[in-house]
Amino acid sequence: MTVLRVGLVGLGEVAQSIHLPVLRDQRDRWQVAGVFDLSRKLMELCASQNPGAVAFPSAEALIASPDIDVVFVLSSDETHAPLVKAAIAAKKHVLLEKPACLTVRELDDLIALARGYERTIFVGYMRRYAGAYVAAKAELPAFEDITHVRIFDLISEGRHFLSKSQNVLYPDDVDPEALRRGAAARLALIREVVGEDAPDDLIRAYRGLTALSSHHISAMRGLLGDPEGVVAAHRTNGGANTAVLFDYGHFIANYDAVVDDLGVFDAMIEVRSNTKRVRIIYDTPYIRSLPTRLEITEATPAGPMNRSLDPIYADAFSNELVAFHRHIIEGTQPLTDLEDSRRDLALMALAIDRMRQSATR
Repeated sequence: MTVLRVGLVGLGEVAQSIHLPVLRDQRDRWQVAGVFDLSRKLMELCASQNPGAVAFPSAEALIASPDIDVVFVLSSDETHAPLVKAAIAAKKHVLLEKPACLTVRELDDLIALARGYERTIFVGYMRRYAGAYVAAKAELPAFEDITHVRIFDLISEGRHFLSKSQNVLYPDDVDPEALRRGAAARLALIREVVGEDAPDDLIRAYRGLTALSSHHISAMRGLLGDPEGVVAAHRTNGGANTAVLFDYGHFIANYDAVVDDLGVFDAMIEVRSNTKRVRIIYDTPYIRSLPTRLEITEATPAGPMNRSLDPIYADAFSNELVAFHRHIIEGTQPLTDLEDSRRDLALMALAIDRMRQSATR
């Protein structure tokens, strides 16, 4: 099997707890060849854990290196567009963590630049590669028979899980001015969508949509296709909690997101007809190989009958990287590409428009 040389830009929580361990596990497919982060401590740690990996002086140097085949863009959201542009110029394959960008404008620029590009650009929506999600597609009611869809995200920040399971390094050596510039650039992009005069809770709501909610918006579209629009959207709890009603014509997909400090993760997608319910249940991604579950309930003459595929231990991130490698080798187009991500961002912008019209408590 072809082993591809990977360079990682951004070495935060997800890189340390997920991407680097999965890359090492899949050593028949990947070699960690380079790392870059604004933190020297993080680069030294990750280079020491991955023999042969070079700590590069800049993201641009890593991307331009002839010793790197594939660039993992795992850095802060506002950096995604310029880094992908640099990777395209260097003719590299790209894994781009979600959200692909913060604005449709940025994605339109990338899509135009990548037209006819002979390398793979893959956006990291791992929930679409979970075993239960893939199995659910064969179990769904016919689209015309669907009566309701319910999607739920209850999460706490990753530190609640990682602090009890892994030794993640949170660096203290990043230049404060670099952090300030990044935050300012990020806020400027968000304000393109929410408006220059948007209140803080609307800004936080959009951050939640692009971060947490983007996973399930993408997964919803992967199962059901694109909705006709957004019927309504509302935010509460300072923008930490959001509710969005997606319009599928003869049914509604009801999405709820709740963020708190309880240290609990509860995520699911439920698709219903009059005689069948299909439910995909996810656990926290911050602890690898926790199972996903698929529950099917059907009406029978004897009453409701339940079936389950439980537990499914195949790790969604591992499945995702297997698929990414296959697309690179075979030259095929991934489901989660830039144009697919653009449709997610367009729906988020519609949700923000509806939130502007909704009273805030």
